[in-house]
Amino acid sequence: MPLNRWLLLAALAVAVLTARLGFWQLDRAGQKQQLQAATEQRAALPVLTQPDVARTAGEVPAQQHRRARLQGRWLDSRTVYLDNRPMNGRTGFYVVTPLQLDDGSVLLVQRGWQPRDLMDRARVVPPPPAAGATTVLGRIAPALPRLYEFDAAASGVIRQNLPLDAFARETGLRLRPWVLIQEDEPGTTADGLLRQWPAPDAGLHKHYGYAFQWFSLCALTIGLYVWFQFIRPRRRAARQESS
Repeated sequence: MPLNRWLLLAALAVAVLTARLGFWQLDRAGQKQQLQAATEQRAALPVLTQPDVARTAGEVPAQQHRRARLQGRWLDSRTVYLDNRPMNGRTGFYVVTPLQLDDGSVLLVQRGWQPRDLMDRARVVPPPPAAGATTVLGRIAPALPRLYEFDAAASGVIRQNLPLDAFARETGLRLRPWVLIQEDEPGTTADGLLRQWPAPDAGLHKHYGYAFQWFSLCALTIGLYVWFQFIRPRRRAARQESS
């Protein structure tokens, strides 16, 4: 088979493959856009109260991203600080405290963020203790955000991650199979913690970026083939005729 035909087949194969990958990324972006819309709609639903919130893991997906207002008692001695969590360009901790609900079950609450002490990396500032019951408003999530860690069996008040099942075994607490990401609410007592959480991101821009890269590679492949097989030879022949 002539070389030119091999080059044509190779260029067509690359162009078709990259174009298909670009459209696949656009399709993924469409799916994520629907997911983002569903997330926003769910967050706008009425706030759940304690009798309505999930008790089993199977009930959690239907309530993810919904807001709930719960009442309970902080178990301050069980507070854990998740390390390497930045906010507004500063490094610090996510403060996580179990909240014992009225029925005796316990819910992990991501209460807020506090900055790291630059002079003493291991120093943390416990939130002020609350006397008696407290009311917490937050967003339902299936688990706490995770980071890569070298020691999955880490213990102590400062940790990288906090899996629900492992923490339940460690403490003996009857944890509910989800967590609450606490939000600010007018009238609540100030505790010195920041709660400027990033909005849930479905990753739309990532898929659009990948699609742009694949379509650019497709266009580059076609452009190079046209240049080297048609435009450049004709320009060379024109220069030879004029010389």
